[in-house]
Amino acid sequence: MLKFNRSNLPIYSWTGGLWLVAILTGLALSHGAPLPSLWIVAGLAGLAAIAERQSVPVTRNTEASVAFLPLVFAAVAFGPFTALVIGALAGLGDLRRPYLRWAVYVPVRTLTAAAAGIAASAVGSLDHQTGFGQILLACLAASTADLAADLLFNLGTQAVRRAGSPYSLLRTLGPLIFVLAPLYTPLVALLVYGYQLYSVAIVGAFLVPAIALQRLIHLYQQQREAVSNLEEANARLERASLSFATALVATLDARDRYTAGHSAAVAVYSKDIAARMGLSEEQQALIHLCGLVHDIGKVGLPVGLLEKPGALTLEERRQMEEHAAIGERILCKVEDYAEIARIVRHHHERVDGLGYPDGLSGDEIPLAARIIAVADAYNAMTSDRPYRDAMPSRVARLRLAQAVESQFDTAVVASFEAVLAGGTEAYRSGQREDFSIEVREAEAALRVAVS
Repeated sequence: MLKFNRSNLPIYSWTGGLWLVAILTGLALSHGAPLPSLWIVAGLAGLAAIAERQSVPVTRNTEASVAFLPLVFAAVAFGPFTALVIGALAGLGDLRRPYLRWAVYVPVRTLTAAAAGIAASAVGSLDHQTGFGQILLACLAASTADLAADLLFNLGTQAVRRAGSPYSLLRTLGPLIFVLAPLYTPLVALLVYGYQLYSVAIVGAFLVPAIALQRLIHLYQQQREAVSNLEEANARLERASLSFATALVATLDARDRYTAGHSAAVAVYSKDIAARMGLSEEQQALIHLCGLVHDIGKVGLPVGLLEKPGALTLEERRQMEEHAAIGERILCKVEDYAEIARIVRHHHERVDGLGYPDGLSGDEIPLAARIIAVADAYNAMTSDRPYRDAMPSRVARLRLAQAVESQFDTAVVASFEAVLAGGTEAYRSGQREDFSIEVREAEAALRVAVS
C-alpha cells in the first residue's frame, strides 16, 4: 500500500495530474476508434509488459527497454487509441514495488504511447496499399514522439521529486532519441509492412527474440552489478581488516614507547621484500598485514617485561619467547585470520631449526614468516633500545649476511639487501615519512575502535 507522506505531496499531485490527463486523453481518442481483436491487444500488451520487466537501468531512476517496439508498432498500425490502451495495459501488468514509481509509470507509458499514435496519424492513414516509404515516415514520427514525450515526462517527474539536475538527465537521455529512433524505426517499419502484407503473427516472430536479447542484457548487467558489489564488499573487508590490525598495533605501541613504530616499519620492509621477490600483490598485502601484527602477542606478557631497561634474565627471555604463541592465540579467534595467525606464530623460527616456538627448519617455515623474521631483526638492530643505541645500517646488514643459512633464509636476505641498497638513508634507518604515517593510521584506527 502507498503510505501518505506530506513531504511527498508534490509527487502525489503530479501523479494524480498524470492519471487525469491520461484518462481524458483516452476518452478523447476513443470516439470512432475501434480496437483490433482482443488477442492482438492482449498479445502486444503482454509483450510490452514482459519487455518492461527486463528493463536495463540507464540512470539511478531511469530505465530503457524494448517495450518501445510493440508500443510504436501499435501506434503506427492501429492508431493512437489502441496504442494508448496497450500502453495502459502493459503498465498495469507491470505492478511491482515501489508502488509510487509504478503509479507514475502507468500514465506516463499510456500518454507516450498515445503521443506516438497521434504523431503517426499526422503522417496519414495506412492500409494495405500504403507504400513502405510512408510507413517508414510514420514510424519515424511515432518513434520520435514516443521518446520525446518520455523524456519530457521524466524531466517533469525529476523536477517534482527534486532528484538531481535536469541537465544531467538531458545529457543522459537526450542522445538516446538520436540513437534509438534511427535504430528502431526501420525495424518497426518492417514489422508494420509485414503486418500489412501478411499477418500480425510476424510481429511476434520478431519481437520475441528482441525481448529474449534484452533479457540476456538484463542478466549480464545484473551479473556485472553483483561482481561490482562483491568487489566493493571485499574492499570494505580489507579496509576493516587493516583497521583492526592497526588498532592492535596502536595498543602495543602505546604500551611500549621504545618499540613504537616498529611494527609499521617491519610491515613496510616485509612488503618491499615480497615485492622484490616477485610475489603477487595478494601475497604482498598478506605479508604487510602480518608484519603489522607480528608482535601483537606482547600485549599478553607480564607487566614490566617489555619496559625493562636492562638485559633479560633466562626466565624473562623464556617468557618473552611466548609472545609468538600468544599472538597466534589472539589472532586465530578473528574470522579469516587463520593464515595470519600461523605466520605470526612462526616469525621467530630459524632455518637451522633452532628457533621458537616449534623448532621448524628450512621450507617448513612459511615464506611470509621467513620474510618477517629478516625485516624484524633488521629494524630491531637499527632502532634505539633503552639498553643500547641503534646500530648503523651497514652493521645490521652485515649481521644479517652473517646469519644466512643459520638464522635467516638466504634468498630473503639477498632480496632485502637489494631493497636497502636502493633505498634512502631515511628508509634504511626506519625514519622514512610513510613509516610514521602507518603509526598515525594505527592511532586513528584505535580511536575509532574505542569510540
